[in-house]
Amino acid sequence: MALPDNAVSRPVEDLSFPEIIELNVGGQVYITRVSTLTSVPDSLLWEMFSQKSTSSLARDTRGRFFVDRDGFLFRYILDYMRDGQLVLPEHFPERGRLQREAEFFHLPELVKLLAPKLTKQSSLGDEGCQSDPEDPSPGADVARSLGAAPCSSDGKCSGFITIGYRGSYTLGRDSQTDAKFRRVARIMVCGKTSLAKEVFGETLNESRDPDRPPERYTARFYLKFTFLEQAFDRLADAGFHMVACNSTGTCAFAHEQTDDKIWTSYTEYVFFRE
Repeated sequence: MALPDNAVSRPVEDLSFPEIIELNVGGQVYITRVSTLTSVPDSLLWEMFSQKSTSSLARDTRGRFFVDRDGFLFRYILDYMRDGQLVLPEHFPERGRLQREAEFFHLPELVKLLAPKLTKQSSLGDEGCQSDPEDPSPGADVARSLGAAPCSSDGKCSGFITIGYRGSYTLGRDSQTDAKFRRVARIMVCGKTSLAKEVFGETLNESRDPDRPPERYTARFYLKFTFLEQAFDRLADAGFHMVACNSTGTCAFAHEQTDDKIWTSYTEYVFFRE
């Protein structure tokens, strides 16, 4: 028996977009209005949510619209689409990655706001030796006079590099002579990305802070080797000399039933090249 025309429901894929959209971006769920997503003409989101049908858009297992991009950075994309303004937290470390996300979503005005601003004295050729515009500090003027001087004729720029490590060693009985050797778990490198790469090259592990622009600073690089003297040799070969160091230490018993003591320390060495 045929059903009446008014009893035939329309397929889900032919329905238009609801006023409230649930969006899954890289595993992060956002709830916003469709008018917000279509507020910037010719943007990728405008193209996606201006269609007459929802059938061509990808969905996750719960039926939410899915976009395979950085879910954390999308919050700044969405904020910009609400009012056309860019507001970032202080010392925001992901500006370069956010600019790449803005390019993906076809937001040229946001890309311009995120682009690094070059002074008249600067050029793209010496961009790697500029100071980070997003990392102001109370001693910025002093650091700029010492660490952001112009590059020399051989292309080497001045600046600071800090080497830090957490070491440990055990003091046991006299018979345990090998227990007294120093153990270094990891040597960390802090400073301008371009300087760190110049000094340490392929021995630098960048997995904790990938895609860092050369003019930016980082505190998340570390070395692939654990010999302090090897790091010192590389710094000396690159023209750096140590200007400061500091260390802290603690002591604890290794086990309640032994007299062994474990000493741990954190030490930093600051190197500078004129």
